[in-house]
Amino acid sequence: MQKCNLAVDIGASSGRVIAGYLENNQLLLEEIHRFDNNMIKKDGHLCWDIDRLFSEIKTGLRKSVEMKYQPQTVGIDTWAVDFVLLDEQKNRITDAVAYRDHRTDGSMEKVFQRIDQQEIYQQTGIQFQPFNTIYQLHALKQESPEIFDKAAYFLMVPDYLHYLLTGKITNEYTNATTTQLLNAGTQQWEKAFLEKIGIPDKLFSEPTMPMQSIGSLTDELQKELGFNLDVVLPGTHDTASAVVSVPAQDTIYISSGTWSLMGVEHDSPISSPQAFQYNFTNEGGASENIRFLKNIMGLWMIQEVRREYNEQYSFAEFVELVEQEANFTSKVDVNDQRFLSPESMKQVIQEYCQETNQQLPETPGQFAKCIYDSLVECYDETAKEIEELTGKTYNSIHIIGGGSKNNYMNKKLAEVSGKSIFTGPSEATAIGNLIAQMLATGQLPTIEASKEIINNSFDIQKF
Repeated sequence: MQKCNLAVDIGASSGRVIAGYLENNQLLLEEIHRFDNNMIKKDGHLCWDIDRLFSEIKTGLRKSVEMKYQPQTVGIDTWAVDFVLLDEQKNRITDAVAYRDHRTDGSMEKVFQRIDQQEIYQQTGIQFQPFNTIYQLHALKQESPEIFDKAAYFLMVPDYLHYLLTGKITNEYTNATTTQLLNAGTQQWEKAFLEKIGIPDKLFSEPTMPMQSIGSLTDELQKELGFNLDVVLPGTHDTASAVVSVPAQDTIYISSGTWSLMGVEHDSPISSPQAFQYNFTNEGGASENIRFLKNIMGLWMIQEVRREYNEQYSFAEFVELVEQEANFTSKVDVNDQRFLSPESMKQVIQEYCQETNQQLPETPGQFAKCIYDSLVECYDETAKEIEELTGKTYNSIHIIGGGSKNNYMNKKLAEVSGKSIFTGPSEATAIGNLIAQMLATGQLPTIEASKEIINNSFDIQKF
């Protein structure tokens, strides 16, 4: 049987369990299990079906053995900001409400009445998004204050899934930074902020750094699955894992998927007034560095347009249709909050174009071109802001993740920015998750060695 590490990578629309192992100075991958991840309506809120997600993880673990693998470790990464609360008996007492739910509407402004906005940024270095965990906790406190009489533990989604595997409570560092409640300098919870919004700080554990084992499977799971393995923390925030897989170290990166996360790796937080104005964020990196980046709306917009066309077009077909719309030039501000969770993405794109006196998109190709051109324009502006804020010029942009396959956008960004555009690997998050496990277990000696492995293993294209 082939020994391997298992990456569980769960995004906002799907999840996968991927086996990885080293052979001849290459990282070899095999997809073990893939599953959908959709938000469900529960008690008036959009929620993640977290119990089903855990069931899918167990299915992936079982399948790995059926496929003749001998898994040594497993680690889980997901999206950021969402959480659950457990009681003293470690039973879950809240649903995993999704960040696109409207319960946080108006919460950010109410929190600013209690905590100065600039103080939040100076202490945490995290950009302002209406769904950040601090505003979700405030909204939950307003809606169900009695929950906090019973709550004993705060766990973000991957922390909770790791708890179900091991019985161990952890608040992993990279995801904890996205809450806008962790001090960027001390890497500790900002207790003064918690007090001001009425959340007991006893719920929060000391942040645990990634790339370390948190223990083996529970006895119950060992009996159920018939084997044991170590659970190793990757960067549990999917972007933290994805950035580990960037093949070069001195480049601007874009982790391109449902969201586009664009930034650079940096030694220390940049929380200057200009960074605050540009709404940049300082998230924790898997190597305990800082991912200085901007959160951009991303391919969520084309995913929603595709859904409205009943998924009759593939993403590759949208790119083909764009090539036929050379004369269509309308663009939108992709970071406008109206695009976060609309009833109809097509309608709000048309409304924006009407308000700004531009031609309204009508065809699938026109909607796609509007989205792709708008994203490219935002990427170019963000690259200029990064260079201004870091005081450094970058010659290249490296795009990883599923969006790296969009050659229309890759060519367009090269043309607009004047920079070399490198793309791949597309399975960046799972690869970064696996690399973190291999570094933790000594299979790889250094981050630098992992970059060499990635360049040897995957097709990196240049535009």
